[in-house]
Amino acid sequence: MRKKSTPLGGRTWAALLIFGLFGQIAWVIENMYFNVFLYNRISGDTSMIAAMVGWSAVTATVTTLVMGALSDKLGRRKAFIVVGYLLWGVSIAVFALVRVPAINYTVAYAAAAHKVAVLVVVLDCVMTFFGSTANDAAFNAWVTDVTTEDNRGRTETVLAVMPLIAMLVVFGALDGLTQRGNWSLFFRIVGGMTVLGGILGLFFLKEPEKLHRSEGSYFADTVYGLRPSVVKANPLLYLSLCALGVYCISQQVYMPYLIIYIQRFLGITDYTMLLAGVLIVSSAVSVAVGRTVDRAGKLPSLWVAAPVGIAGLVLMYFARSQWAVLGAGIVMLGGGMVILACCNGLIRDYTPENMAGRFQGIRIIFQVLIPMVIGPYLGVLAIRSTGMTYEDLGTVKEVPTPGIFLMAAAILLLLFAVIALLGRRKRKEAAV
Repeated sequence: MRKKSTPLGGRTWAALLIFGLFGQIAWVIENMYFNVFLYNRISGDTSMIAAMVGWSAVTATVTTLVMGALSDKLGRRKAFIVVGYLLWGVSIAVFALVRVPAINYTVAYAAAAHKVAVLVVVLDCVMTFFGSTANDAAFNAWVTDVTTEDNRGRTETVLAVMPLIAMLVVFGALDGLTQRGNWSLFFRIVGGMTVLGGILGLFFLKEPEKLHRSEGSYFADTVYGLRPSVVKANPLLYLSLCALGVYCISQQVYMPYLIIYIQRFLGITDYTMLLAGVLIVSSAVSVAVGRTVDRAGKLPSLWVAAPVGIAGLVLMYFARSQWAVLGAGIVMLGGGMVILACCNGLIRDYTPENMAGRFQGIRIIFQVLIPMVIGPYLGVLAIRSTGMTYEDLGTVKEVPTPGIFLMAAAILLLLFAVIALLGRRKRKEAAV
C-alpha cells in the first residue's frame, strides 16, 4: 500500500510559493528579457545573447557550488535566501541605468553598442551571483530539506509551473512597458518585487528542523559532488541529473530567442494574450498531474511526458497562426513542465540526507551550465543556417527561425536513452 502523502503545512507552502514565484519572476527577466533588452536596445548580434547566457551559466554554477556548500557548512538556509533576494533585487534595478550613448555616426554607434553589450553581460553575471546564492543554492536546498519522497511529485509540479506563472505575470503586467521602450521602469519594478520577496522571507521562512552543520572541511564540501567516488556511490542521482540536463539543453535551444521569434518571424507584435493562454493552460495541466506523478511514480511519468514534449516542439516548427502557436505551445510547455517536475523530484529523492547544499552546484552544472553554454549556440546554428536578417540603426540583426524547435526536439530524443538507463539501474539496485 502506498504511503500517504506527508502534509507540508501552510507556512511551508507559503514560503514555497513566495520564493518560487518571486525568484522565477527574476529569472524570467534574466533568461528572456535581458536577451530582448540586449537585442532591441543594445545590439542585434545573437552571438552576444549566447555569450551572455553562457557566462551567466558559468557564474551560476560556481556560485551555487561555493554558496551551497557554505550553507551546509554553517547549517543555515534562511540568511542566504533573505539577504540574497534583497541584493538580487538591487542588482536587477541597476539595469534601469544602462543605455547606449546617442551618437549620430553609424560606425561609432555600432562600436558604442558593442561596449555597452559587454557591460550588460558583466552586470548579468553580477545579478546571477546574487540570484544563484539565494535561489539555486539556498532555496533549492531548503526545498529538499523540508519535503519528503512521498510529497515531492506534487511539490515539484507546483514549483515547475512557477516559471510559467512568472512569465504570465511579467507578460500580462509588465510587457507593455518593454514594448513602449520604458525599460528603466520595467527593471525598477522587477527589482522592487524581488526585494519584496526577501522581506517576506523574514516572516514566512524558517530553518529546516533536521538541518545540521557540516563537520567536514569547507573545500571538501564544495567539491564533494565532483568526486568520482561520490558519482559511483550515487548512480541514480547522477542519472537523474543527466535526464535533467538533456531536457534543459533542449529548452535552451529555443527559449532565449522565443519572444524575438514571435515578434520577428511570426510577425505577432501583440503576443500577450497568446502567451497568457499557453502559460495558463500549461500550468493548470502540470499542477493537475502532480498527484498522478506521486501515485504512478516519477520514472513512469517521464515515459509519458517525454513524447508529449517532443510532439509539442515539432508542432511549434509548423505553427504559424496564433491559434496554431497556442495549441503547440500548450503541448510543448505542458509536457516540458512535467518532465522538469519528474527530473527534479528524482534528484531530491536520491540526494543524500543533510547534503542538499553540497549537491545544488552539481544540479546547476546539469540544469544551467551545460544547457546554457550548449543550447543557445545550437540555437544560433539553427538561426544562421537560414541567413534571415534585417538592418536597424546600422546594425545587422539576425531573425530566429522555426529550426530552433526542430533542433530542440532532436536533443530531447536523447532523454529516452537516459530514462532507460535510469530504469535499468533502479531495477538492479532493487534486486540487490
